[in-house]
Amino acid sequence: MCGIVGYIGFRDAYPILIQGLKRLEYRGYDSAGVALINNEGVMNVYKEKGKVSNLEALTSQRDISGQIGIAHTRWATHGEPSAINAHPHVSQSGRLALVHNGIIENYSNLKILLEKEGYTFKSSTDTEVLVQLIEYMQKKYDKSLENATIMALRMVVGAYAIAVIDKNCPDKIVVARKSSPLVIGIGADHKEFFIASDALPIVEYTKQMVYLNDNEVALLKIGKKIEINNLNYEDITPEVKEVNISLESLEKGGFEHFMLKEIYDQPRCMADCMRGRLLLNEKRIVLSTINMHRERLMKAERFIIVACGTSWHAGLIGKQLIEQWANIPVEVEYASEFRYRNPVISPDDVVIAISQSGETADTLAAFQLAKENKAMCFGIVNVVGSSIARASDTGIYIHVGPEIGVASTKAFTGQVTVLTLFALALGHERGTISKEEYESTIEELGNIPEKIKSVLAKDEEIKDIARSLTYAENALYMGRGFNYPVALEGALKLKEISYIHAEGYPAAEMKHGPIALIDENMPVVFVATHHQLYKKIISNIEEVKARNGRIIAVVTEGDEAVKEIAEATIEVPSTLASLAPLLSAIPLQLIAYHVAVEKGLNVDQPRNLAKSVTVE
Repeated sequence: MCGIVGYIGFRDAYPILIQGLKRLEYRGYDSAGVALINNEGVMNVYKEKGKVSNLEALTSQRDISGQIGIAHTRWATHGEPSAINAHPHVSQSGRLALVHNGIIENYSNLKILLEKEGYTFKSSTDTEVLVQLIEYMQKKYDKSLENATIMALRMVVGAYAIAVIDKNCPDKIVVARKSSPLVIGIGADHKEFFIASDALPIVEYTKQMVYLNDNEVALLKIGKKIEINNLNYEDITPEVKEVNISLESLEKGGFEHFMLKEIYDQPRCMADCMRGRLLLNEKRIVLSTINMHRERLMKAERFIIVACGTSWHAGLIGKQLIEQWANIPVEVEYASEFRYRNPVISPDDVVIAISQSGETADTLAAFQLAKENKAMCFGIVNVVGSSIARASDTGIYIHVGPEIGVASTKAFTGQVTVLTLFALALGHERGTISKEEYESTIEELGNIPEKIKSVLAKDEEIKDIARSLTYAENALYMGRGFNYPVALEGALKLKEISYIHAEGYPAAEMKHGPIALIDENMPVVFVATHHQLYKKIISNIEEVKARNGRIIAVVTEGDEAVKEIAEATIEVPSTLASLAPLLSAIPLQLIAYHVAVEKGLNVDQPRNLAKSVTVE
């Protein structure tokens, strides 16, 4: 869950590395570091606890020259956040420097082996063991950097994306990956190379990218084509892909935080997500995945959705949509649990993996388990070329653009939109949805972006309501039907960025325990739009009111019944029950955002969290 960036070429490396770290800081911000080899062959390594800005301050009066370097921003797994534990880690002789994303599971055994050979360790990280092991192989067997790296990695158990430089060979960088993402950017005529955990830090320099696969090791040398081998020393032909990412999407665009920008991006993102798929004039949906894999999807006996966090909440909505319109049973599983409980998977199952980054370690592992059992693997991801995308038999990109804020917003609505399109199209193909409902839902789906804009127009009103939550220590979020997963997502957002303990529940379950928590200090947020079980959720609201709970409710425009009971209400436009989450989620995102801002917290980089969870 760390960010790696590297450069070798004809430019000064440091500005590229620092800018890259800033763009990767959403992946980790416990500490940061950089290693550079200058023109005299001296390797300078600078590391600092905290954010990249702390590293910048440290290096402001230091030698930062050199046209080759690697850098890292860390989210700690082994060893506390500190300058000593920060990457890059340097070998005992000072010859090698290495950055690493992942976990070396057998590092303790390797460390014992190396200590017997006279190696000593300065940090408490697993990564330092790896750089010492590569140097050991290099010295003992007189191997090149690339071959010593392969020999070392053959002994490693765990996950890694690494980049290694050698001050005795300042014309090369060696990179490798297994279960952690790594992308190589290729400059014109191979005169320069860029490496990063994802394409965001390097897309301004090149659109030509190579995504390494598991167990691949690449040698990057100026003026030469990439050489890739696997751990069996077999040559691999690199597949070059062109990546198109707008540089504007990597900036805040006048907003105070990326999260707020991304919340406001949602009308445009939804339109982009539906473009070419939702044909309003023809009142039909066109998805290439259904055209190309119609037979297997049609005969599917079960869908299994695997996901984590926000994506899991989107999956809960997808379950209701697929079951309602396509009449196929759906299970929604936490990927982290699914992969370890020996699940029953058949070749007639379709396993849908949902992940914004496409790199979530648990989700990817669950996907691979499905592949081993010959189930159809269907990916719903945002990042083109990501590991889940490449492991999929088929799937759908959500196309919402880079999401920098750690707390997911536009990816959630993008995932729900794609699941809606898929469920509608599949139901239409199966003949399990009426023509009238199919066409009316398509028509209303086309209206949702404008309706989201009308919710965003209430931002100041929502901000005022959010202030009442600022000093809360706990909160409950309640919903029913399609709005129950929205309640879960609203509670998660509040936890993630405001550090207020919040729990989401189906409103009817309140009487089975949570009602004991309700008093005059407990805010209870109801998602109570005028849809399924509306009268019953009013009864649930009355139960909270009778116990002096503080009620905030998201309601449909024109609602009077809830207004009479609640302390505050936020109105959203009327829509179909199946599409309600696309509107009711927006106020909850804004509430969480404004509470965190009011508390003076770091909205985009909340404590202990990283955007892309690439380790267990």
